[in-house]
Amino acid sequence: MILKPAALKPGDTVAVIAPAGPVSPSEIQPGIDLLTVSGFHVLTGDHLHDRQDYLAGHDTDRLEDLHAVLRDKSVRAVLCARGGYGIHRLLGRVDFRLFRKNPKILVGYSDITALLLAVQKRTGLVTFHGPMLKDLSKSGKRNFRALLDLISHGLTPTLDLGKAELLNPGRAEGRLLGGNLSLMTHLVGTRFMPDLKGAILFVEDRGEPSYRIDRMLAHLRLSGVLKGISALLAGRFEDCGERDVIDQLLLDAVRDPGIPVVSGLPFGHGKENITLPMGLPAVLETGNLTLSLTEPAVAQ
Repeated sequence: MILKPAALKPGDTVAVIAPAGPVSPSEIQPGIDLLTVSGFHVLTGDHLHDRQDYLAGHDTDRLEDLHAVLRDKSVRAVLCARGGYGIHRLLGRVDFRLFRKNPKILVGYSDITALLLAVQKRTGLVTFHGPMLKDLSKSGKRNFRALLDLISHGLTPTLDLGKAELLNPGRAEGRLLGGNLSLMTHLVGTRFMPDLKGAILFVEDRGEPSYRIDRMLAHLRLSGVLKGISALLAGRFEDCGERDVIDQLLLDAVRDPGIPVVSGLPFGHGKENITLPMGLPAVLETGNLTLSLTEPAVAQ
């Protein structure tokens, strides 16, 4: 069953937390300002600016910030400040009942992939792989506007994939699931990894050499989680080597000419980061290179 959060409306409260890596006030103030001028009240987590080496504070404090905004009935959306590392340390202690009792919009990517997928697995709640607070002003605010279209207006857009690279043609239907390849690989074998059978799987990463991309895709294939996917969509794999090498690795991972494969899409790390709703059904048409959502991602 698909569980949807309520649509975000002007005047609603957006909570900002840092459940993974640390952020400085200067990094996120532009994003807070953008939310404020867009008509939203911004609530910041008590430990938003904590720092402990590569983490945004102690595990217990980061977890408490997450639980606090989930309990707060005034909060309609939770926007993660940044990625980095730290979500895997929290998953075993997250109270997923709070997501079911108080379904809220949850947005992030990179390390936040682990939380988005875990929430999908444990609750069925639609989550949003999209820009984080420190990225909201990127790409001339187009990323932010596209996010708002999904979470505020309940649109069912058709995304034009015209600049992408078609590796395997075809048509596919299925739930959108995926995110950062590294984080997804490290969920395999845990109780937080969703079943990808029938899914339109999307993957992206940044700064990983091609042999590591190869290793991670091979691990997904050998673990069996790629068996039965309906399509594979790949981001631009920023700073990961030659694109044609990555493309061949994607084809090697699928090993089925009947499964559509498209690469070079504008999501994840990079200037452009379109929002993809996790768990929502979609249709991929490679004939005209479009990805269409078949229903709204939020409840009106």
